[in-house]
Amino acid sequence: MGKTQCDEMTYSINGENTHYGTPVNPKAHGRIPGGSSSGSASAVSGGLVDFGLGTDCGGSVRIPASYCGVFGIRTSHGLVASDGVIPLAKRFDTVGWFARMAHLMQRVGEVLLPGTSPFRPKRLLIATDAFGIIDSQIAAALQPAVENMAAIMPKAYNVNVFTRDSNEWLTTFRVLQGADIRARHGDWIDRYHPEFGPGIRERFAWTATLTAADVAIALPIREAVERHMDGLLGDDAILCLPTAPGIAPLLNTPQAELEVFRSSAFRLLSIAGLARLPQISLPLSTFEGCPLGLSIIGPRESDKGLLEWAAAHFD
Repeated sequence: MGKTQCDEMTYSINGENTHYGTPVNPKAHGRIPGGSSSGSASAVSGGLVDFGLGTDCGGSVRIPASYCGVFGIRTSHGLVASDGVIPLAKRFDTVGWFARMAHLMQRVGEVLLPGTSPFRPKRLLIATDAFGIIDSQIAAALQPAVENMAAIMPKAYNVNVFTRDSNEWLTTFRVLQGADIRARHGDWIDRYHPEFGPGIRERFAWTATLTAADVAIALPIREAVERHMDGLLGDDAILCLPTAPGIAPLLNTPQAELEVFRSSAFRLLSIAGLARLPQISLPLSTFEGCPLGLSIIGPRESDKGLLEWAAAHFD
């Protein structure tokens, strides 16, 4: 067992920690590992350990899994107990893990996941509007993996995921996450004035500007997203989409550029988060020699079935 680094308060998807440094990305040298579960992903990707635990609130397992070229799962919200984990945003916090092999992902799931109803996917839904968010070159790099996935499924369809503008889903996620973060950590921040690093400092300050009216607007939108995704997936479908907008950004990328990349990422990441669904990032593609993850999202509490399906086809 070992202790690994993460972003400050886990409030980032970059993996760069101003105070303790940035873990190495073993599969993309000179680039960030992704966060917030950066150290775990780095240790697994570099072969130091067989698997590593992480947490995923907004993308903190999925993003480093994609950047570091490993498997990573965000579990169904509330399915794995988070006892002993310091919360970031209770509405979205989940426990997840990384491994280099799909069968080991499944073995870890046998230990951590409770017994649930069997899930055997019969339909593949390809999220064309989610692929439309990312650069066309990145989409092209993912296309062979998408086609291979479609070939092993009984049925495959192109679908649109977003009911309206993807920015609405992004904003809804950010507001509800931010309100939770402020409620949990605001008093401590106001009292002690901790020295946060770039980006994280501004995000914590922004949470203090959120109002009850902002939350009241966001809550019914989240409920509508949840109903929509339940209806789309039913009990037999998986949704295929990019894990991230691209490969890991370079180390020391200007903060303004990282924030633009972050916004694009959260249009993709907010889907599973808002709907409380499990998502696995699969290391199936590369671009310019760097890892590029392709994700599958399943119905709520289909985690074991998703892991079994991945182990059967991608080991």
